[in-house]
Amino acid sequence: MTFFIEVLAGGLLAGVMYSLVALGFVLIYKASGVFNFAQGAMVFLAALTFVSLLEMGWNFWLALLVTLVVMVGVGVLTERIVLRPLVNQPPITLFMATIGLTFVLEGLSQMVWGSQPHGLELGIADVPMEWLSEKWNINISKFDLFAAAVAGVLVASLAVFFQKTRIGRALRAVADDHQAALAVGISLQHIWAIVWAVAGFVALVAGMMWGVRNGVQYALTFTALKALPVLILGGFESVPGAIIGGLIIGASEKVAEVYLGPYVGGGIESWFAYVIALVFLLVRPQGLFGEKIIDRV
Repeated sequence: MTFFIEVLAGGLLAGVMYSLVALGFVLIYKASGVFNFAQGAMVFLAALTFVSLLEMGWNFWLALLVTLVVMVGVGVLTERIVLRPLVNQPPITLFMATIGLTFVLEGLSQMVWGSQPHGLELGIADVPMEWLSEKWNINISKFDLFAAAVAGVLVASLAVFFQKTRIGRALRAVADDHQAALAVGISLQHIWAIVWAVAGFVALVAGMMWGVRNGVQYALTFTALKALPVLILGGFESVPGAIIGGLIIGASEKVAEVYLGPYVGGGIESWFAYVIALVFLLVRPQGLFGEKIIDRV
């Protein structure tokens, strides 16, 4: 039972990391209906910019502030230059635009900062918590707990932002009905720019967490693919769904790897999440927190 709890806790904490990436997708899709395939490239750009500035000798907080400005700028420019001219185009056109943006950001990142891998340290060691190990014989990483706390604070802040602020209410109005939002004087372009800026900030947080865990390297762009099962489970328009979906995916793949992996030759962790996503698509395609769409014909 102790081993099972350890595996489950490790999976849940890993799921929080997936949720950080999924949040960027949800914010943009909720407000504009655009599936931003470039979110993984934004995570890579944020992590690479931050670690490169640190290696140049910059102060931690100054590097963090400059990287935040860069990511907010990337988000705003993306909305202004790439997506605004494509308003009212078919969804597939917008999706293809974000795929093109992915390659642009990947190439730009490596052109400016180089393509070599980097190690990133935030001062939180990736070692087991001593008191849990000594008292309960459970090994849970200090960094995993730190990442979970960061994700919790971020989600709580976004929830307050959406529910309590004027801009947040405008964002929810745009998400519910674009035409009704326009009718009451809400500027869609202004709201979309804010959403992309927030997505840039979320990409920075996710990039820092994933950079510490896996190193800052090109493979960070593939975190977008890992976020897809999370979105399918939680729903593409739900912030809480991104968290719940991440926890389910993280826990299930870890448990499956430990208890089912030996029977199928191992390696189940890399693809088990997509099996769960496929089952959800067959049973509940809108996700746990998504709204069922009924079209009248």
